Amino acid sequence: MNIKYGFGKTVSMDFETAISTVTQALQTEGFGVLTDIDVAATMKKKLDEDMRPYRILGACNPSLAYQAITSEPSIGLLLPCNVVVRQEENGVVHIEFMDPGAVLNLVDNPAVEKLSSDVKSRLERVLAAL
Repeated sequence: MNIKYGFGKTVSMDFETAISTVTQALQTEGFGVLTDIDVAATMKKKLDEDMRPYRILGACNPSLAYQAITSEPSIGLLLPCNVVVRQEENGVVHIEFMDPGAVLNLVDNPAVEKLSSDVKSRLERVLAAL
């Protein structure tokens, strides 16, 4: 995966295993999942549209989030870090991470830039563990 606002990879596991595995890997780097949005279920309920499994996990490292918020009170507009787990029609599963630098570098604050780099390093380690 090569996009400006994220990074990720294809994994050789089923969708539910991917959700569990990425959640556990996030925990090893100090992240918890604050939100779990089941996009496919929402689209079915609200629009009666079927789509392949697609979940957005809102990951947060409380210590780093606290540092960011105390450095830049409005930064909550850019939090948490989203992780997408999605399945293609052929069953292939992708896990993708928001690049914190893509959004946190919008803030002109050296303390936030340092945190952004730390968060990205942690998420890259999560990706490597998958």
